[in-house]
Amino acid sequence: MIALAAALLLLTAPGPDDASVVLTFETGARTGSVMVALYDSEADYEGGAAVAQAMVPASGPVVARFENLPAGDYAVKAFHDVDGDGQMDTNPFGLPTEPYAFSNNAVGNMGPARWDRARFPVSGETAQTIVIR
Repeated sequence: MIALAAALLLLTAPGPDDASVVLTFETGARTGSVMVALYDSEADYEGGAAVAQAMVPASGPVVARFENLPAGDYAVKAFHDVDGDGQMDTNPFGLPTEPYAFSNNAVGNMGPARWDRARFPVSGETAQTIVIR
C-alpha cells in the first residue's frame, strides 16, 4: 500500500518543466499586436535569443501564456506594434516611437530596463500585469 501511495505521489508531483508564465498587458490602443519575448538568462536578455516569443492581437484581452518552462528566473521585453508591421518603429536617433514595457514594470535608464530589475522567479504558475507605455 505504501509503494502504491509513493508511486501516485511521483505521478502527481510537479516535473522539472511544469512552470508557466501568464502575462496580461494593459495597452493604450486596440490596434496591432503586442510582441513579447521571454528570456531565461541575463546574457540572452542583453542581446541573445529569447527562450519563447508570442504575438498577441491587441483587439481584446492581451494575454500571453508560456507553458512547460523549467523553474528559474525569467524576464520579459515587450512592445505594442500599433501599426502591425511586425517591428518596433524608431525615430532617426534609434529611440522607440511605439509603446514598450518590461516585466515587473521595470523602467530603464537611457535604454532598456536591466535584467536585475526585470527578472522575476518562476515556479508553478506565475502571473504579472504589465503596463505598456
